[in-house]
Amino acid sequence: MKKILVVDDDPYILMSLEFLMKKGGNAVMVARNGTEALDFINTNKPDLILLDIMMPDVDGYSICEYVKTTSALSDIIIVFLSAKTKEVDIQKGYDLGAALFISKPFSTRNLMKEVNILLGVAE
Repeated sequence: MKKILVVDDDPYILMSLEFLMKKGGNAVMVARNGTEALDFINTNKPDLILLDIMMPDVDGYSICEYVKTTSALSDIIIVFLSAKTKEVDIQKGYDLGAALFISKPFSTRNLMKEVNILLGVAE
C-alpha cells in the first residue's frame, strides 16, 4: 500500500481526492495548508504528494523545493494539481522537481492512471 499526501486548501477538492486515492487502494493523508503538509512530510514520509500551488500560508512551490532539497525526502514523487496554467508556472513546477503538473479542472480517471504509473502500480 502506497502512502499519498493530498495538499489543498479547498475542502471539496481535498475530500474528493482523498476518496479517489483511497478507492485506488492507497493509504491517504490530507493537509489543508502548507504548514500541515510540512508537518506530515517530516513525521510520516509519503511516497507521493498531490500538491496545490496556491495556498494561504506556504505555497506548493516552497513545499516542493523543501522536499527536493532535503536528502531524506528527495525521492518523494510530487504531482502539482493547480489552476495556475501559464507556461511559466508549469515550468517552475518541473524546474523544482515535480514529476507531473496537472491543470485544474482535471479528469479523475486520468489522474488515477498517472498516479499509478508514477507509483509503479498496475491498474
